[in-house]
Amino acid sequence: MLDSGVVPLPHYDTQMKHSISGLSSGAFMTVQMHIAHSALFVGAGVIAGGPYRAAETFRGAAPTKPLSCILNSLYIAMTPLTASTAPDVDKLVALAKETPDIDKLDNLAGQRLYIFTGTKDRVVNQHAVRTTVEFYKELGVDPNHIEFVQDVPAGHSIITMNPEDSDLDKNQPPYINRGTFIQSHDILDQIYDHKLAPAADHAEGDLIRFDQSEFYGHAPSQASMAPFAYAYIPSQVRDKAEKAIGVHIVMHGCKQGYDYTNFVNGKADILNQPPYGDRYITTTGYMEKGEANNIILLFPQVGGDDNNAVQNPDGCWDWWGYSSQDEHDPDYYSQKAVQIHAIYKMLKQLGGVPGGKK
Repeated sequence: MLDSGVVPLPHYDTQMKHSISGLSSGAFMTVQMHIAHSALFVGAGVIAGGPYRAAETFRGAAPTKPLSCILNSLYIAMTPLTASTAPDVDKLVALAKETPDIDKLDNLAGQRLYIFTGTKDRVVNQHAVRTTVEFYKELGVDPNHIEFVQDVPAGHSIITMNPEDSDLDKNQPPYINRGTFIQSHDILDQIYDHKLAPAADHAEGDLIRFDQSEFYGHAPSQASMAPFAYAYIPSQVRDKAEKAIGVHIVMHGCKQGYDYTNFVNGKADILNQPPYGDRYITTTGYMEKGEANNIILLFPQVGGDDNNAVQNPDGCWDWWGYSSQDEHDPDYYSQKAVQIHAIYKMLKQLGGVPGGKK
């Protein structure tokens, strides 16, 4: 059921086997959250995303660091022309190892990953995503625990089997394409070692809406997060008949948030905005898989802003530095980063965190 009201984010006792996945900017953010808080997770799913701090591969791209990160994100992290101009894995591994305020990288060793790049993706190309695989291997993830899919003729999208979604090879909003499998199910199956039950026919639990501001309130102007976010509580967990395995965090991509509005010449084009609504939440198959396996789902939401505080008109998660309070030394990747910190607080409230973390 969809609760049209706004409720406080509840808390449930879970086995704390948490995980995370995302598409595009949500995939880059998935990697950042995964590396920053590796002690929280058992695995991650990355659809069309590059490695940790990929926007800092080549500092010499511009005189200032913010501009350098923007150029790196566009032309190295997303669309390198060749494998040799893709993100530098050795450099980024070294950068991760010297990054303060993240969990020990040793936590990654036993985790499971799903990484995907479509052969028709024209937004984040295959050269970029292949470096994500190598990045994780260099940090000690067992290659046998990585499912790397790179042979599907898909455009930039999450794949469903919905007849109303875009053709498989499209690279267009809302970046939800029709294929022969449900990608969210494959992600969760891989992360949880193929021990999950098939998805339920219907999501009988509760999809709740909650106020995100209490989680990013310390830096609202930089956060670029939407007023509300969503969580799905499987019916057995809601009714306290079963204990949840954990929380799976679902990170949408650019132009996919529930309140995405197109900007034209710096102004919100409300009259002509596409009616994408909550499709990434409700039509990608996550809820049905979570329902069948007692996995709580958390759907954080980033907003689109195009103002003096934040230039983020497409509603992307920050993986290049727009949310940083110090533009000369941007921190968008550590546990102190405003978006990462907010998502962590949501996870802690909803399903708990292991190890007595504060």
